[in-house]
Amino acid sequence: MSKTFLIVKREYITRVRKKSFLIMSALGPLLFAAFMIVPGYLASMEDTDVKTVAVIDNSLILTTYDTGSPISVIPETKYLKFKVIENTELEVLKKNFSSTGYYAVLFIPKNILASNKTLIYSNKQPSLEVTSHIKHSIENEIEKQKLTATEIENLDEILQKIETSIKVSNIKWTKDGEDKKSNTGLVMGIGYASGLLIYFFIFLFGAQVMRGVLEEKNSRIVEVIISSVKPLQLMMGKIIGIGLVGLTQFLIWIVFTGVLVVGAQKLIMPELTQQMPVEQIVSNDLFSDQIPMEAIQDQPTEGNDELQAGSEFIMDILGSFESINPVKILIAFIFYFIFGFLLYASMFAVVGAASDTETDTHQFMLPITLPLILGIFVMMSTMNNPDGGLAFWFSMIPFTSPIVMMVRMPFEVPLWELLLSGSILIITFIGMTWVSAKIYRTGILMYGKKVNYKELWKWLKYKN
Repeated sequence: MSKTFLIVKREYITRVRKKSFLIMSALGPLLFAAFMIVPGYLASMEDTDVKTVAVIDNSLILTTYDTGSPISVIPETKYLKFKVIENTELEVLKKNFSSTGYYAVLFIPKNILASNKTLIYSNKQPSLEVTSHIKHSIENEIEKQKLTATEIENLDEILQKIETSIKVSNIKWTKDGEDKKSNTGLVMGIGYASGLLIYFFIFLFGAQVMRGVLEEKNSRIVEVIISSVKPLQLMMGKIIGIGLVGLTQFLIWIVFTGVLVVGAQKLIMPELTQQMPVEQIVSNDLFSDQIPMEAIQDQPTEGNDELQAGSEFIMDILGSFESINPVKILIAFIFYFIFGFLLYASMFAVVGAASDTETDTHQFMLPITLPLILGIFVMMSTMNNPDGGLAFWFSMIPFTSPIVMMVRMPFEVPLWELLLSGSILIITFIGMTWVSAKIYRTGILMYGKKVNYKELWKWLKYKN
């Protein structure tokens, strides 16, 4: 055991002193923080370029002449304008489109009510925002005209009164009967991020084990090391040492990413984080008062302000953290990360021992990577149905459980399922380590021979 500890110590100290480890430890939190902050910040920035869309309305049902000039009934926004063009063929616009300055051309066919289709022409891909605005505006206008045809009086006033926007809040009942806010998107996001991180770390540091074995084998250093320690001690020393390096780097990333995210929120979006105290968020006053019908009908729409909506969204996310158990999720993450890594690292070590070059490792990689890739596909289904049969069985299979179980964790997995899944993973790791050690002890000293699966089976059957 003391020799194994020395190998672990050597692997750990050697790797944490490398420039690559220091650089990634510094860049990792910056990349993760940027991944979390930048998309939201960019999404909050408005596009200030005014886009003008030319409209050719052959149907004439989406054009009004109230002011004498043709005007599209599609509502304009601050940066999106519509100009109806008459007596112009589409082909003419197509030839001179670059010089017109139009962003796109909206063509409304004569049979739009029958075909339910319109066309947008442009010399570049129109943005999703523009396409969605046109689509929904035309749908609303046609629906309005169809209702008008039924001779309903005061249609605009009726539509304005019945227009409703509902916010759905999730309240989870605890075993003690307490009410706690929950956010399905937050729960799914935590599960997805946890499973993806384990997948990423297993691949990253498992491949490091394989390359480390391959380097020592090619440099013949391993021949000297094997004279002092047993092959199993060498293999476990490398696996544990590199695993501790990965765990150290992960903890560094978590701590500094959290610091950067909190700091960035205070610097970039302080107005969103200071709109409402957290105490007000976590208080459960959802059913405190019954609102009369008159208040609903006359309720102002000033609450649709973007800043207030952003503040409410962030505060809702913060309040929703009450519904999950971060300590339990963190403990489960560390457990599945460690034993998932140990399980796969033992197989990666065998691949390194059985190969002479990194090119030779490709033939053995598919059986190792296939369960991991399968776990990613099952993870997508698990987020929609975390208690389904597919999610349950793949969270028990040890080769996919580190990924799938972490997706299920924020959805409150029963304790017996956690214990069963963890026990199967540990037993499989011990069995796979025994199998890997038998192959490793032969392959680590094998040079210049093309190894296949048949040869690996022979090594497995060799006596001590």
